[in-house]
Amino acid sequence: MSALPMGRQLFSKALCFKAPYFSSIKPLMADLRPGAAEVQVKKHRAVLNHLGTVHAIAMCNMAELAGGMMTDVSIPTTHRWIPKGMKVEYLKKATTDLSAKASGQLPEVWPESGEFVAHVDIQDLHGVSVARMEIAMWVSAKK
Repeated sequence: MSALPMGRQLFSKALCFKAPYFSSIKPLMADLRPGAAEVQVKKHRAVLNHLGTVHAIAMCNMAELAGGMMTDVSIPTTHRWIPKGMKVEYLKKATTDLSAKASGQLPEVWPESGEFVAHVDIQDLHGVSVARMEIAMWVSAKK
């Protein structure tokens, strides 16, 4: 949909309709392709903590969205996935709009089942990493 006028915004709205929890962060899917994804979130009241910075769980939410969507377009259509666990590192206060960039090492041949790790780096508007996540995805063939 990126070729359409407002295509990224429309795709992001449709995504939040399918998975309503993500609508709390008002994400914009900026990039989506096998092995990579980028989700952008504006700093707005609904994602702030008591300090006026972006809440840690809002960053986890955007990381799961970026990592999950990247996984979804990376695996074969014969497989499915579910998050299995997440390692989180908070590096700095998040005081600006944010961008979560997900990446993953794609195997040449997908196994019947196994773990796939989505690496997510969340950066502020200055390109400074404010958080890093590793999301373990369980990928298995559909039955």
